[in-house]
Amino acid sequence: MYTTAHNQYRNSAVQTASPSKLLMMLYDGAIRFVLAGIEGITSSDYQKANLNLGKAQSIVSELNSTLNRSIPVSANLEAIYEYVTHLLTQSNINKDEAPAKEALVYLQDLRATWEQASRLSAASGS
Repeated sequence: MYTTAHNQYRNSAVQTASPSKLLMMLYDGAIRFVLAGIEGITSSDYQKANLNLGKAQSIVSELNSTLNRSIPVSANLEAIYEYVTHLLTQSNINKDEAPAKEALVYLQDLRATWEQASRLSAASGS
């Protein structure tokens, strides 16, 4: 019962969220999964590491696929997303937390940047 109610709430939150809120949700999910993947590596729970790093990669892939390629900054974001994917892959293959920690820093920085841009956009009435 609780799981069903929770899933309904989560689905409603996603369906009614603004584009900037959806972006924050994606970054939050990727960050959460990278942290869980790192935890899996450090505890030698490689199934957990593989599952969570794979979920983070899927989110980064989604972020990359939704870029508006007509905006010049998209090329830079695409390069960052591809590098983050590379880091997560290397971390997963080699069971080394260092690349995942580097990817985490990029994801956290990007999230903070988008959050600030969202606030500035809201403040200016855009």
